[in-house]
Amino acid sequence: MADHTNETGAGKAFLMASLVAVMLALNFLMTYLVMFFTRTVGRVLLALLAVVSATALYFIVTYGVIIDATTVGNVLNTRYSEASAFFSWPLWLCIGGLGVVPAAYCLLQPIDYGKARRMAACCGGALALVLATAAANIGQTLWISEHDTELGALLQPWSYLVNSVRVASSKHDEQAEEIRLPDGRVADQKKAVVVLVIGESARKANFQLYGYGRPTNPKLSRRRGLTVLQARSCATYTTAGTKAILEPKNSSDLYEVLPNYAFRTGADVAWRTTNWGEPPIHIDDYLTDTELAERYPDACKDYDGILFAGLRERIAQSTKHKVLIVLHTSTSHGPYYAGKYPKEFEVFRPVARNVEEGEKNTDLLVNAYDNTIVYTDHLLDSLISTLQSLTGWHSAMLFISDHGESLGENKMFMHGLPMSIAPKVQYEIPFIVWTSEDFRRCKPQSDKATPPEGQLPAVIDQHYVFHSVLNLLSIQSTAYDERHDIFQTP
Repeated sequence: MADHTNETGAGKAFLMASLVAVMLALNFLMTYLVMFFTRTVGRVLLALLAVVSATALYFIVTYGVIIDATTVGNVLNTRYSEASAFFSWPLWLCIGGLGVVPAAYCLLQPIDYGKARRMAACCGGALALVLATAAANIGQTLWISEHDTELGALLQPWSYLVNSVRVASSKHDEQAEEIRLPDGRVADQKKAVVVLVIGESARKANFQLYGYGRPTNPKLSRRRGLTVLQARSCATYTTAGTKAILEPKNSSDLYEVLPNYAFRTGADVAWRTTNWGEPPIHIDDYLTDTELAERYPDACKDYDGILFAGLRERIAQSTKHKVLIVLHTSTSHGPYYAGKYPKEFEVFRPVARNVEEGEKNTDLLVNAYDNTIVYTDHLLDSLISTLQSLTGWHSAMLFISDHGESLGENKMFMHGLPMSIAPKVQYEIPFIVWTSEDFRRCKPQSDKATPPEGQLPAVIDQHYVFHSVLNLLSIQSTAYDERHDIFQTP
């Protein structure tokens, strides 16, 4: 990874040495605190960590494993019959030499715990070393942020400790009790399908449909029945932005989200994703990109196009009159914009491979990002064609992004700043709607979508999606709020 920094040879060596120093200082700090405050219990804990760390090291070196949340989750869900296939003499030797021997030392070695003043001085010195090292490498913050997953996966025992907590938290969230919304009912038996496409890091400023000077929407700009709305996100990061798209109102509480509510009300609901960070989804048809690739082996699995594989057949074969499909994409997520689209969509050249290269020349970074919008344009246009080919269905497509993106303006990149200080490119997002002609007749868009001539369009937020989709699917409920519906109330 050091080969991809902006530093000279000496700078790279200093950066690597700094990372090692930080790791050793953090481990010293943790060890001292655990031993000082827990004594015998600390001995046992450190002995166990020595054995687990040796095991993790073996798999990192031998198999190139990355110790992230997915790996920890797989380990916790692996059966003994599967895990036993990894048992070998090299593994046992590694555990014995690098795990059991240090563990025995931890358990048997006499320890002088010292006074509280000594503990405070040692721990304070370790913390000061970490802060000083971080300050000395402030120029590499972007590189460290870009590679934080890989760096964290190599940092033992922090990698499996932190990711074990993440897995446990995720399991807890999956089982969390949502605040149930009032029961709803489907008001008619007309066949209707709504496809909600959740964009990732797509900013309004780079969409031709919003007045951008480049042809980033060559296909959608020619589409009839398309409405472009002025919208802003409720947050600048994925988990909160996606939650806002799916919930009925802005709240820190976990309300029953749109897919779960529509499914409970009787609609046929499917969720397809190449992303992460959505609230707990409780439906029968939830598919990741890996699962879609197994189901559709002829489709390209490397890009977001996999989400659209077999979609027409999926809708046409539904036994329900109301269908909701949610496609959670990752097309414009950094830092590797150039790796998010097939090469035939590289319209703007040359491109920066990642944000780090883009620091030197933001024009190249913008080229790569704009190509992701061109690919998004292609996917949405193809989706509209698919919906148009369905006979006997009222159909609609809603595309809205979870948040925007910074591309070097004011030396800022990517996203995630607090809303109070975030630049507008991180929260001004595209919200694009297409409906079939029969839908446009029975559910025309309201003045929120088409303001009177001469008036500036009202800016709406992500919560309009929930209520607009309920209207399109003819779900009647007291949870529905016509004030947050872009279509006319029936």
